[in-house]
Amino acid sequence: MYNSKITGLGKYVPENVVTNHDLSKMMDTNDEWIQERTGIKERRWIPEGSEDTSAVMGAKAARIAIERSGLSKDDIDFIVFATLSPDYYFPGCGVQIQDILDMPTVGALDVRNQCSGFVYAISVADQFIKTGMYKNILVIGAEYHSNGLDKSTRGRGVTVIFGDGAGACILSREEDNTKGILSTHLHSEGKYADKLIVEGPSIAHWVPEIIEAGEEDLSYFPYMDGTFVFKHAVVRFSEVIVEGLTKNGLQKENIDMLIPHQANLRIAQFIQKKFGLRDDQVFNNIMKYGNTTAASVIIALTEAWEEGKIKSGDNVVLAAFGSGFTWASAIIKWA
Repeated sequence: MYNSKITGLGKYVPENVVTNHDLSKMMDTNDEWIQERTGIKERRWIPEGSEDTSAVMGAKAARIAIERSGLSKDDIDFIVFATLSPDYYFPGCGVQIQDILDMPTVGALDVRNQCSGFVYAISVADQFIKTGMYKNILVIGAEYHSNGLDKSTRGRGVTVIFGDGAGACILSREEDNTKGILSTHLHSEGKYADKLIVEGPSIAHWVPEIIEAGEEDLSYFPYMDGTFVFKHAVVRFSEVIVEGLTKNGLQKENIDMLIPHQANLRIAQFIQKKFGLRDDQVFNNIMKYGNTTAASVIIALTEAWEEGKIKSGDNVVLAAFGSGFTWASAIIKWA
């Protein structure tokens, strides 16, 4: 059995910055209200007329990750793409990446696990590498939220949170089992799916209903029971981090860098306090980018590495919780 290690990282976010002040011109909200509840100061939204989509942004991040890995596109054996906002209802974005990057006819699949999507995606890729089936896998997390949000006062509780962006990494074979991804831990609890959901389209709400509903069809806008989600998130975050540490004989004192899903700065701060971690042991960038769902962990991981906050030998913990409910963690010995 092999391990897999991250050999290249890349990120891409649109240049268009949308501040809390900008949102106050669209809806009844203000900077103080948003920062107090979420910690977010600004986010990136794809501007009208841009070429960017989830797949296009993912490809831009992927090119950077491939270059930094020292590999070429022809060295990639497989593609895993995590998103809740694909360019098409089908096919998925993974096959678009194969085409956009002009790669060989390698396999590609999409992961639909929302906020925990990237951690799920690297777990899937890790299994392919562990068994020896593939040697180098491109893993992408990308989201295009801004074209699917209710930008009126009615939708402000959700809309102020989300941003657009993409991140990518290359997972490569590592023969030293003490390095790279040591373990991943995945969970779900579907009975709470309706607490954070986009209802349409669905089996009960398909083409005839879509046509009949017209423009006031609210099932296409995200719904979130924020208080309920917050209470569950802080519990599940803690549990899945402890699960990963215990599996690898580690203590919370052994964490060198925690990269939490950037859902809400208050959740990350709660977890930091619970584990007794210093500011330099937790990386947050939700203040700049908002919640980019499946892209958030990989964007944050890339940025932390770019800033020199992760070095060889560090114990890096990735953790995420979100719609589904699904939650996950990965324990990495940085190679």
